[in-house]
Amino acid sequence: MSATTDKQIAEILATYGEPLAGNVWRVQGTAVIYHKALERIAAQARIRFDAPVIVRAERDEAVILVTGHMPGPGGERAEWSIGEALIGVNYKIGGRQPAYVYAMAEKRAKDRVILKLVGLHGLLYSEDEADEFKASRPDLQPAAKTKPIHVPDQEDEAAEEPAEAASAESGLAGEADLKAQIDRAKSINAVTDLMLSPETQARLSAMAPGLRDEVREHAKQRLVSLGWPAKTRKAAAAA
Repeated sequence: MSATTDKQIAEILATYGEPLAGNVWRVQGTAVIYHKALERIAAQARIRFDAPVIVRAERDEAVILVTGHMPGPGGERAEWSIGEALIGVNYKIGGRQPAYVYAMAEKRAKDRVILKLVGLHGLLYSEDEADEFKASRPDLQPAAKTKPIHVPDQEDEAAEEPAEAASAESGLAGEADLKAQIDRAKSINAVTDLMLSPETQARLSAMAPGLRDEVREHAKQRLVSLGWPAKTRKAAAAA
């Protein structure tokens, strides 16, 4: 993404109280946003959806039409979009993972409608738009390969406790270090660049979910302290 596109995305997200950092990542240069972030934006924008229209219904495929409405200063706006999910083509599942083609088609359609209504369509994509987007989510990247199952004996348990303590201590140290870097950032752009950097994304991926959420919240609070317009959404809602 260019700096101009980043700025445009950040300004639109700020209107709904969402920062760029922690909500958006890049996949081969393409900006991708979390589905849960779009759900929060839809709630802030007071978007309502009509009942979905089933366009195609097969055992392994669903195509759904979704229409959304958003109030605004010039009156209510409406947008529609199609959501598609076809197993093995644009919706891949692995092993015994159950397939929910209708739910996926609906999510894709709703996310596209939200992006259109708030002015983000063409600037970024929802994580559910493509399998490679979801697979690349920073919080889903494993810190290490899965270890084989092992039934511990008493000696194992005795040795495991210091190792677990060391791992937890390391995670806390990493969290503290990253928070310190965030505190040293002197501008909104500096915080955003730090959170979107590959190094930071890798460090966040290696953290426990709770620590990762704390760091993201810390970054958001730092953005607010630097003047990030977290309350702009209220003005937009009142317009």
